[in-house]
Amino acid sequence: MKSKILLIGIDGLNLSAALASAPSIASLKSAGYFANLTMQAPTWSGPSWATLLTGSTHAQHGVSDNSFTGHKLLHRPDLLSLAYYQDQSTTTFAAAGWPPLVDPAGHGPIIHERREQAKAYRHRVLVRDGETYGYTTIDAEIYSAAKYAIENHAPDVSFVYFCGVDEAGHAFDSVGPEYATAIARIDAYVQNLLNAVQARATTQEPWLVVITTDHGHLDAGGHGGDSAAERASFVIAQGFGRANPTWPAQLEPHELTPLLLTERA
Repeated sequence: MKSKILLIGIDGLNLSAALASAPSIASLKSAGYFANLTMQAPTWSGPSWATLLTGSTHAQHGVSDNSFTGHKLLHRPDLLSLAYYQDQSTTTFAAAGWPPLVDPAGHGPIIHERREQAKAYRHRVLVRDGETYGYTTIDAEIYSAAKYAIENHAPDVSFVYFCGVDEAGHAFDSVGPEYATAIARIDAYVQNLLNAVQARATTQEPWLVVITTDHGHLDAGGHGGDSAAERASFVIAQGFGRANPTWPAQLEPHELTPLLLTERA
């Protein structure tokens, strides 16, 4: 039985801080599969998410910074597109407030537009602009749309992205109360999305919920360099209506998308 996949991306999340401020994420880590990831420098969101979402190295996708200048994303389909090409009955959903991830008018997008599938309601994308309107507001909209999609459409493969944690890390630091508050807010969204998944999940409709991040933060806030704190990422995965995945104990960032596709094979 193919699993439905919900991939939750939480930008700029230091896992050590999350485990102290996010009981839902901590519970998933404890009950599910877990592996540390070491991201390739430079640790900007553009190249890091391109790697995680396309299964490509920096050299292969050509994204070297957040300008996306010279990218090769047209030739590096994302997880949702690859799942559809693997099985054209697949329905997909993406919601993000950082435009380069999903907005065809932006620098990317990493998630391909796929107009024909969108017209046929096989591919739904929610585009928002947290850079302009702030991620506290936009993340709430992303959460509401994702919860509605899970409850009413149950897409086969979804990517849901939150950026409020990264925003707090840049505006303040990654060790203070503002960063912890942002993590707690996103954790509450994660728990409610999990509740929606659990309300649907059965052995006839198994789900796999996966959480990852694109980079960490220095204590003072910020990233982009090659320090251990900035390169730190992780994968958490728990099955509902099915067992946890039996993935290797050690992963490279570009291996995540191929592994997720095996759950749809």
